[in-house]
Amino acid sequence: MTNLISPANLSAPNRRGRFWFFLTLSVIGIVTAWWFNGLAVMQAADYGMAWFGHPVDWVLSTDLLIVAIAGVAFMIWEAKRLGMKHVWLYIVLSGLTAMACTFPFFLAMRERKLATLESNPTP
Repeated sequence: MTNLISPANLSAPNRRGRFWFFLTLSVIGIVTAWWFNGLAVMQAADYGMAWFGHPVDWVLSTDLLIVAIAGVAFMIWEAKRLGMKHVWLYIVLSGLTAMACTFPFFLAMRERKLATLESNPTP
């Protein structure tokens, strides 16, 4: 696992702590998504009704949708700014796993990229 945090500046407490914080959230995000989706499938839950069956559901669903759109936009723009490749993969994987997994994972990889850029400044 040390190859994930290999850049020299990632050893700085701020970058290292942020990296591990986001990576931990990513793992929690995938575990909870798979666990609760598994339960929903076993109980033959109606996702449409769960997301949009009641006005409160609409509030929560549109709230999460707007946050997800903002997160994807941030991922695209930040990846382009930092020169991170394959950002589309995070977006596609969020549909297969969960945004609760891929967005924190993107943020962890962003910290790693920032550490790399800080340890290798270009003139």
